[in-house]
Amino acid sequence: MSEKNSNARNWKPATLAIHGLGRLPKAYHSVSTPILHTSNYYFDTAAEVEDFMRSKGQGKVTREHEYARYGNPTQQETERKLAAIEGAERAVLYSSGMAAVLLVIMTYMKPGGHIIFTGDCYRQTRDFATNFLGKFGVDYSIADPTADAIRDAIKPSTNIIFTESPTNPYLRVLDIPAIVKVARERNIMTVIDATLATPYNIRPLELGVDIVLHSATKYFGGHNDLMAGVALGSSALMTNLYKMQRMIGATPGPLTCFLLERGLKTFGMRMEHHNRAGLAVAQMLEAHPKIEKVWYPALPSHPDHAIATAQMKGFGSVISFLVRGGNAETRKFIDGLELFLITPSLGGSESLVTQMSTMSFFDYPEEYRKKIGMVDNLVRLALGLEDPDDLIVDLKQALGRI
Repeated sequence: MSEKNSNARNWKPATLAIHGLGRLPKAYHSVSTPILHTSNYYFDTAAEVEDFMRSKGQGKVTREHEYARYGNPTQQETERKLAAIEGAERAVLYSSGMAAVLLVIMTYMKPGGHIIFTGDCYRQTRDFATNFLGKFGVDYSIADPTADAIRDAIKPSTNIIFTESPTNPYLRVLDIPAIVKVARERNIMTVIDATLATPYNIRPLELGVDIVLHSATKYFGGHNDLMAGVALGSSALMTNLYKMQRMIGATPGPLTCFLLERGLKTFGMRMEHHNRAGLAVAQMLEAHPKIEKVWYPALPSHPDHAIATAQMKGFGSVISFLVRGGNAETRKFIDGLELFLITPSLGGSESLVTQMSTMSFFDYPEEYRKKIGMVDNLVRLALGLEDPDDLIVDLKQALGRI
């Protein structure tokens, strides 16, 4: 780290998102990271190849790249900045959030082992547990998102606790230090998907978590125009993930990484807006007579409000709530919105709305949907970067139609 960056360890997330820690030279002294559209990187001599392979086997680096499936320079620079924001030793970028989730699980699961997933995890994470883990000889349990429930679910064969915080769509916030304490007592790895929080609002590694995951498609990218995922943690853990990634090839391309790094430059400003807008809209909805219930961790009515306010700097822009009435009233409300687009995802510049039972759980049996709380009148908002006052006016006029 140069003398210019001697204060970098004290930089805030918004600054780290732009600069990272230290500074790496870029081709042609460019300010923005160049995009190298190439599938491979040549060597000048046969001896250079041998030196490269020998040094790589010894854990040394004589040059960075040989083949694009193993990574690219734009990816490397983006990983450097993501690691700085999260306070991690290393980051590994993937082609999607689910690629990050599944490859972390596949890297560290064990035949005959047992993984605990907390309820309200992303539905496709649960689907992987239900439909595929058994094929690898791995057992699993679904536990409530509390330290006590996780402790009760532990078996002698448990080696991973996988959770989210906040969860989706009910925004449950876990007592991370309590869960880490339970895990460390039994030498169990902790993995948390913190997509909805981002490191702007919470940094789980500082609370003792082993691996943090994000769908970088969401708040990191910030513009609904890319797909990527990232895992972050110690160099040792990330090296194992990188080896698996090299084999599988779930590597984001240079253009995706360029867009992601560009999104990071406004990450701090966007998160400030998301936090302010989320609170304002959640408070309005909770006070509205046509809303039955709201889930947003900043509200005292949320079941994990005390944990959330103790752990988190802000609470993001995802809000879940029940519309008074049933399917007909909920659809009329959604169809009456003018600024919200009907689509999944979150964290981008456009505001989005989802009727959870149809958009995300339509292909599940009705009994199962009701069991996990996916009722017809459950709506999730993912606020964008529009003026919050305009979003509130739009929500009120749509609610006035039912």
